[in-house]
Amino acid sequence: MKQGKIESKGLNPGLIVLLVIGGLLVTFLVGNFILYTYAQKNLPPRKKKPLSKKKMKKEKLKKGVQVPGE
Repeated sequence: MKQGKIESKGLNPGLIVLLVIGGLLVTFLVGNFILYTYAQKNLPPRKKKPLSKKKMKKEKLKKGVQVPGE
């Protein structure tokens, strides 16, 4: 005797795993986007690091400005 289709009860377990992983990925990306937009609006911009004296001299020499003390 041949049986017809074997009916699977409920959802396919592989599909459930894919849905869970997909859902987590989407929530992670949405959360990152929300945090990024919040930080852009509310947090002050980062201060630039102060340039060292050697770099200041190099920049001034490139521009052609006479460096004091030389």
